[in-house]
Amino acid sequence: MTRLVAEVIGDPIGHSKSPAIHGYWIAELGLEADYRAHRVTAEGLGDYLARRRAEPQWRGCNVTMPHKQAIIPLLDRVDPFAARVGAVNTVVREGEELVGYNTDVAGFLEPLGPVLERRHLFRMARVLGTGGAARAVVAGLVDHGFTLVVAGRNPDKARALLDRFDPGGEHHVAELRHFAAPTAFRFDDRAHCCDLVINASPLGMRGQPPLAFDWSHAPPGSIAYDIVTDPVETGFLADARAAGFDTIDGLAMLIGQAREAFARFFGRQPPRERDAALRERIAP
Repeated sequence: MTRLVAEVIGDPIGHSKSPAIHGYWIAELGLEADYRAHRVTAEGLGDYLARRRAEPQWRGCNVTMPHKQAIIPLLDRVDPFAARVGAVNTVVREGEELVGYNTDVAGFLEPLGPVLERRHLFRMARVLGTGGAARAVVAGLVDHGFTLVVAGRNPDKARALLDRFDPGGEHHVAELRHFAAPTAFRFDDRAHCCDLVINASPLGMRGQPPLAFDWSHAPPGSIAYDIVTDPVETGFLADARAAGFDTIDGLAMLIGQAREAFARFFGRQPPRERDAALRERIAP
């Protein structure tokens, strides 16, 4: 039996948890398959794809920074949703074609599923960050009726992000430092509302400065969501929990986005009933 192969590419790539996630699912399902990490530089991206096209056992790859946009013109076809997002994080061999998909948005939304199933009078999210990760967050939230406040060091980047995904929407931009100092703002009644505060920046990641956010800016009942995965328990989440807010960590998004990619690579749904054991294995 031919052993199928998939991998994750990026530069750097040694920190990636994707091999541990996919490897765990492969072992649980007893598949004849491998999943590995492979460092690919920006200059070597075209050569990498050319080599992999010649390997029939290669099913595809996940794509991380800095290649999520650069890989698009090198593919035969891009899924319409990925084209709208403007980023590809999953490449799949489909016959003779290499097809690009975006599973980051679905991964981000997955842990919010029970919340989004409810009816709300109003939905608002404060999105902290304007980079590539914020692109997936904004795309997902716009499609679910959220009014957004996007905050970054450069408000022009925040406005450009909103103009891309919802140019006619009544959204707002702010400087990131606005949320660092306490506020005495009195929030109105938030009954039947949905409020999110999302760190979509690298701040708080191991080796990065912490994210300065004062939780007086969060409406009562808000959910704090940090997409950072290393460490899993960030200062942002610890402070939110201490202030009485519910939290979602970055592993939830990471596992969620891997699920769709795994199914496309190997034609099987991963054993999600084993998520608790998986999280113990990949948490730093």
